[in-house]
Amino acid sequence: MASVPRRGVLKGLPLAAGAVIAGRASGARADAPVSAPPADTAPFPQPATRTVKPRPRRLETRLTVGFTEHRLPGVGTVLTRSYDGSLPGPTLRVRPGDSLRITHVNALPPNPAAAHHDLGMNVPHGFNTVNLHLHGMHVAPTGDADNVFRSFEPAASGKAATSWSSVVDIPLNHPAGTFWYHPHHHGATATQLLNGLAGVIIVEGDIDAVPEVAAAKDIVVCINELKVSGGKVPDLTSDTTYDGIASTFLVNGAANPTLTIAPGEVQRWRIVNAGALTTLYLTLDGQQTQQIAADGITFTRPVPVTDLQLPVGGRADLLVRGGEPGTYRLTAGGLSQPLMTLKVTGTRRAMALPTRLPGRPTTLPEPTRKRSLIFRSYENVFSGDFRNAYRILGDGETPPGDPRATRTDPQWGRFRPDYVNHRVRLGQVEEWTVTNDSHRHAHHPLHLHTNHFLVTRVNGRPLATPVWHDTVALPPHGSLTFRLRAEDFTGRAMVHCHQSQHEDEGMMQIVEYVR
Repeated sequence: MASVPRRGVLKGLPLAAGAVIAGRASGARADAPVSAPPADTAPFPQPATRTVKPRPRRLETRLTVGFTEHRLPGVGTVLTRSYDGSLPGPTLRVRPGDSLRITHVNALPPNPAAAHHDLGMNVPHGFNTVNLHLHGMHVAPTGDADNVFRSFEPAASGKAATSWSSVVDIPLNHPAGTFWYHPHHHGATATQLLNGLAGVIIVEGDIDAVPEVAAAKDIVVCINELKVSGGKVPDLTSDTTYDGIASTFLVNGAANPTLTIAPGEVQRWRIVNAGALTTLYLTLDGQQTQQIAADGITFTRPVPVTDLQLPVGGRADLLVRGGEPGTYRLTAGGLSQPLMTLKVTGTRRAMALPTRLPGRPTTLPEPTRKRSLIFRSYENVFSGDFRNAYRILGDGETPPGDPRATRTDPQWGRFRPDYVNHRVRLGQVEEWTVTNDSHRHAHHPLHLHTNHFLVTRVNGRPLATPVWHDTVALPPHGSLTFRLRAEDFTGRAMVHCHQSQHEDEGMMQIVEYVR
């Protein structure tokens, strides 16, 4: 494929891509706020890693969800729902063809009796009920695999913790890259993500055999967003629950940890926005940085990058080469404190960056079907604690229960577990144009389960180089067009807003993949 100046495309159309970061060669300013003084002697934290056994190629593990008290320097003591008592949960490393077998233990207390609401299931609820979503993974959305219709309920008072099993067979054609897992119980997703209930999945493969990539230190940078008040994360009990609580951002469970790199050393950073509410606009001072993948799909060549827009749920793989000795910061626009500190020190090294990568081609045939969707928020249309309506309209919209009261009807355009909004035939290329016409609460990152899609246009303008994604920010008061070819797996999955409070309140549809 001919070389395309992707950098210009990404800078000009930043909403189209989860593509990234930085090269201002300047050290940290003296007046730069720091969340916690970096401890030079403390190693940069990495989540615990669990890997497969060689024969058979199977990763068997247990994930227990329970309340855990964390002592976070610079933050304080916080009680959160966690995987295995860690924040984030353990990193799972697999390869195409492996089998992932997880025993889930729900050690949370019983859910309190639900308050009466007249809005049906699109009211946040069931905060102690979990399940499993393998975000971005191309695996079966049915049975005991990536099936978000399952419910792992807590045990009744006085009873032993309950357990469930997931069996996920990873296909041989699965892309190598960075993915993540989290619960996806409708009504509880925002609260659980804001507790830090998430972990990273790494699929190893062809990209890892590129010599320059293989030589780089492989580093997980999992960014969690917590809403801490009174030493805990409150449950989402009204539209305004989190409005007055500043977000606390942690990298691998730490506030502003310090990572060390030598001048000229190349490191591979797997950055995951595992938050619930906030798009991150990332900048890293003073280093040569190239992006090699977005949302787990490898590029065909590295892309020099300047700024990263990383929507909720989005991932970016970067190669970072250390610059001049000094102390630098990874910052996010709008946040008063850095996410992490990078210390460039030690003996200069001469590590190379790759020129080509085994990426997925950025073309699909002309579509044989087109769909148009509209993400729209309505303000103050309901009474009670949840007054706003978050809807997906256009083709396939959920019909109102009462056609005479469309705008205020609780069902119209909102998630219904018994209503299939879209049937997508395997192998058929479709083109979807998704419009964001919300006036307020216009932050809508779109996420599609099971299959990646190829973004081709933003606000009607074609991208010089289309980009593969599973999660992408919809431009405010604009549109995004992508092509989709669903493959391999049939069954019901989801398309939804990954601003998780919007999802919990109904901004979600069912996509059924059929033969």
